[in-house]
Amino acid sequence: MLFHITQTHTAESCPKDEGGSKSLYDPNVVGLKVIGIFGAFAEHEIYYLVETDDMEAIQKFLFPGFKRCTCRITPVVEEPIDK
Repeated sequence: MLFHITQTHTAESCPKDEGGSKSLYDPNVVGLKVIGIFGAFAEHEIYYLVETDDMEAIQKFLFPGFKRCTCRITPVVEEPIDK
């Protein structure tokens, strides 16, 4: 299953000088495949597209950013809706 994740932090908690955006997630979680990572860095938002069937894997993926970020996790699909 695909999930679109929006991860947001404040300017005050920005990791720019403390490991950067890569410090906010763990790309090596078993059972989770990262499809893409995109940033709107001036807005302090990062967008992830991940594939997994395990919600716990998503929690582990996001765990490094738990103390400085909030997240919105949305299941998404590639197929269009039929009429």
